[in-house]
Amino acid sequence: AFTKRGASSYVRETLPVLTRTVVPADNSALFTSVYYVVEGGVLNPACAPEMRRLIAQIVASDPDFYSEAILGKTNQEYCDWIKRDDTWGGAIEISILSKFYQCEICVVDTQTVRIDRFGEDAGYTKRVLLIYDGIHYDPLQRNFPDPDTPPLTIFSSNDDIVLVQALELADEARRRRQFTDVN
Repeated sequence: AFTKRGASSYVRETLPVLTRTVVPADNSALFTSVYYVVEGGVLNPACAPEMRRLIAQIVASDPDFYSEAILGKTNQEYCDWIKRDDTWGGAIEISILSKFYQCEICVVDTQTVRIDRFGEDAGYTKRVLLIYDGIHYDPLQRNFPDPDTPPLTIFSSNDDIVLVQALELADEARRRRQFTDVN
């Protein structure tokens, strides 16, 4: 918030702020978070099985590209694995979802305070953001002071201010030790 000095009074104005929306820690946080941001703020944990099937279908349709070297297991083993509700998504799944939704997916890591940008080189015009703490993903959104203005979850791929804000959020989380070091 900041104060703007007028002719005879002070007017308080509040700027939009980037915030984290917490999604369930149910092994499907990545899928719930991606769905949330690409759908403009719709929280629907029930979307995860369909997103898992979508990823498996895409992987199965291109076994030459999605080989054991990329997946760490055979194409069929991976497809069976990702459809299970007790597995976690990561870089492979984010890359696939970036292509599917035709948008850059930026993952802000709270431990390293860096942004991994998926689809950055594809020329997409829109960008969405997730925050990652080492084991869990949450969506990021820009909230506006006017309660009638819905949160913004899809940004222009030219909006570098939102990346700076995301790094500030990650740095604050790191300073508060809000991450899990799996090593």
